[in-house]
Amino acid sequence: MKFMRRPDLDPQTRIQIVMTAWLHQGVYGKMTQIAQYYQISRTFLSQLLFVANLHLETLFSDEKLLFQKDHRHLEQLLLLLRLEGKCSLLSIASIVKALEYAPHSVGYLSQFFQSSGQALPSTLSMPSSKFVFYLSDEIFAIHAPILVTIDARSTAILKIELASDRSADTWRAHFEALEEHHFSSLGMASDRGLGLVAGYQAACDRALWVADYFHEFRNLFELLHQLERNAYAAIGKEYDAVQKFARAKSASNLEKRLQQYEQAHHAWAQAIALYDHLAILLQLLRETIQ
Repeated sequence: MKFMRRPDLDPQTRIQIVMTAWLHQGVYGKMTQIAQYYQISRTFLSQLLFVANLHLETLFSDEKLLFQKDHRHLEQLLLLLRLEGKCSLLSIASIVKALEYAPHSVGYLSQFFQSSGQALPSTLSMPSSKFVFYLSDEIFAIHAPILVTIDARSTAILKIELASDRSADTWRAHFEALEEHHFSSLGMASDRGLGLVAGYQAACDRALWVADYFHEFRNLFELLHQLERNAYAAIGKEYDAVQKFARAKSASNLEKRLQQYEQAHHAWAQAIALYDHLAILLQLLRETIQ
């Protein structure tokens, strides 16, 4: 039987599963029957029983406060391993298991980190007004845009949110929320996204907007690659014109092929010159900025 994660099982259903399993402990084949009925694995069923026992023992134990302290320590350890150690969920599960903490399944860890992330606010808040220079852009997760604005000096994330679109109205609300959290924009650097730029100018009409070097350079180098392709294509056409001229026999055909060669040679020289000029300018610009 193939098992899968069951996020659709609400807490009440899980309690019912534990109660049923608890009442039939020791009955041959009953655990397998329960697992098949709820379409869960026996490993997950055992984990539910273990967690239930653990919580009940803690609830009726004099060491409840000690357990809470250990649980907070475990949460701190998990966050440190994930954020500072940059460990994968599988690695964290192995470490926690080796330290004899429970639960330590990948499913529990995934749920813990998801809950921790949802508990954090999406916008940083300041006690008083603070002037910052924004760096804003979109990133994507499963084709959904995530709007991000950071402080250029500290690189602190000021606001990050999952959005339905990248329109000007959405970006405007993004920047207005930052103003409500006591951030005042001195300016912003970003790509030339229409919604991003229009939304910023609508929310911060008196602030400065500049195109950031990364996107500008990327576009310029894309143009350089296009000019390089054009130059190679022009070289190929000139070579073909030379071959056709060499095969010509009559005087009229020779004159015609010569004109075609001269046109191809001119186009080749112009394409090479454009590529060389842009390559030199980009190199000088890069050295100047660095």
